[in-house]
Amino acid sequence: MVESLRETTRANEDQDWLKSNLARLTGLVQGHRDLAVVAELIMDELTPLVRAQYGAFYLAEETPRGTELVLISAYGRGPGQGPERLRLGESLVGQAGRSRRTIAVADLPPGYATVSSGVGAAPPRELVVLPVVVEDQLLAVLEIAALHPFSSAHQDLLARFAETVGANLSTLLANARTDELLEESQRLTAELRARSEELQSGQEELRRSNAELEEKADLLVTQNRDIEAKNLQIEQARRELEERARQLARTSRYKSEFLANMSHELRTPLNSQLILARLLAQNPSGNLTAKQVEYAEIIHSAGSDLLQLIDDILDLSKIEAGRMDVSPDLVPLRELLDQIEVAFRPVAAQKRLALDVVTDPRVPAELVTDQARLRQILRNLLSNALKFTDTGRVDLRVEPADPAELPEGIAAPALAFHVEDTGIGIAAQHLESVFGAFRQADGTTGRRYGGTGLGLSISRELAHLLGGALTARSALGAGSRFTLYLPLAAPPAPPAVAAPTARPAVASAAPTAPDEAGGPPPRRPAGRTILVVDDDARNVFALTGMLELHGARVLRADNGRAGLDALRAHPETDLVLMDVMMPEMDGHTATAAIRAEPGLAAVPVITVTAKAMPGDRDRSLAAGADDYVTKPVDVDRLVTLIARRLGG
Repeated sequence: MVESLRETTRANEDQDWLKSNLARLTGLVQGHRDLAVVAELIMDELTPLVRAQYGAFYLAEETPRGTELVLISAYGRGPGQGPERLRLGESLVGQAGRSRRTIAVADLPPGYATVSSGVGAAPPRELVVLPVVVEDQLLAVLEIAALHPFSSAHQDLLARFAETVGANLSTLLANARTDELLEESQRLTAELRARSEELQSGQEELRRSNAELEEKADLLVTQNRDIEAKNLQIEQARRELEERARQLARTSRYKSEFLANMSHELRTPLNSQLILARLLAQNPSGNLTAKQVEYAEIIHSAGSDLLQLIDDILDLSKIEAGRMDVSPDLVPLRELLDQIEVAFRPVAAQKRLALDVVTDPRVPAELVTDQARLRQILRNLLSNALKFTDTGRVDLRVEPADPAELPEGIAAPALAFHVEDTGIGIAAQHLESVFGAFRQADGTTGRRYGGTGLGLSISRELAHLLGGALTARSALGAGSRFTLYLPLAAPPAPPAVAAPTARPAVASAAPTAPDEAGGPPPRRPAGRTILVVDDDARNVFALTGMLELHGARVLRADNGRAGLDALRAHPETDLVLMDVMMPEMDGHTATAAIRAEPGLAAVPVITVTAKAMPGDRDRSLAAGADDYVTKPVDVDRLVTLIARRLGG
């Protein structure tokens, strides 16, 4: 009973303390007309009252960029301790302002903030962020931090004060606006009084003033007409902008469709060209001369260059459309650099150039990034360096980035990949333009060095996608240095392991990469029956020649419906190579029909298509395909993939 009485007494004391201090604080802010003075009074009185050691008063201010919170008063705030202007949603202060809800954080982590004095410093333990709202209008946000937990009485005081002070702030803001209007009114009154005195000076002056007033009235009418005309122009311009935006969206859609169609139309004939050129270069029957084999190799090389151009254009279109995906993972850096060095060592040797790949000992063994995109950037940079260097050397150096050299927006710690050469260099006026699509330092038709000018443009965009930046430093005749800056990210969390789902009546439901490690070596398709479903006779001819060269028996069909009929007529068929874009029945529909028919569902299906836009692979696998290969086909990869699907 004594304890209950003591609790009741303590609660009554807390309520008395709360009411008296709330009334005192409310009285302090009343009667003032200066916002800065009111904010300072609140900070000086409220912060120590709740035994806090840090306080900040942010006033809501409307700007052309939207509502912003501006620091106008603080208590115990050190220099450089947080920004003085925040947008809604930025930090806990901006979040509390946007949600109009109080945010309380207990057990703040070490280093989150610092309360300091002349003697020492310590981190606060609790933080409260209070929005001041009146009729759903945000007026201010108060931020209070203490070295000890806030009591329930302190929390009640803060909550009620935020509600109470809102009305005072609203009145203060209204008064400030009233003062502005009053000053304007007084100024106009003074002008009117002066004009009246002038009018009283004489009848002539009165007539002249009346004439001036009439002239001003006419001018006002004219101005009103001008304003109406300008409003009409603005409305017309707005409609034109909307129409242009629709046209731009339509153009972008047409561009994507055009690139998808052109990719298909270019890859389809290129597929047969590369396969047949490869077969001729191999000279399996030995009846070609050395010169004829060389011709076939040149045809294959030219087709490969054309394929690279197509891939570059598609990459650029994916980036522009925002459809280029990145897949961060742990990348063994030394292994990646060794692969790149092995790939470019023969090129450097052929040009008699020194090539060094050096890694600073401080560089971590693994890097969290998209390995394929990083490799693509480094290969582009090294390819350019070797192309534009005739004598001397090309170096790739990887080291921790100097914080003073980091581009804007890249936070330390970061890695710097420097690709330096002793080549022709780039003039200062052309240094930035080389990053434009289809741009080179020497863009004339008589330029010495070839290329499309897409590599650096794609590399810079890929660097941005990876969270980094690509910079260049060069001088004409003195070589160049291109640097890729990549921030060091934390290792990704291990993915959740889900139970595999198998497709009914099929041994292999998931796609298998042809270069998987482990397992027995794949068998070649000799003696196996393979159905090629493709409406392009050139591709059928090329694939047939390649498969028959490996001892396979080849069946043919020129559309999906004919392919289904061929499968039903030849149950001994071991595998299907399925094109996508065909008349009557396309490849996706045909693949889904194969999976739905019990007698055919177990036959492996590999999509072989020129459709290489984002999402095409997923659509093929969703239709039931076991694997997906784009044209032009890498013959060795396709043969290995077929062998694995045939049970190798």
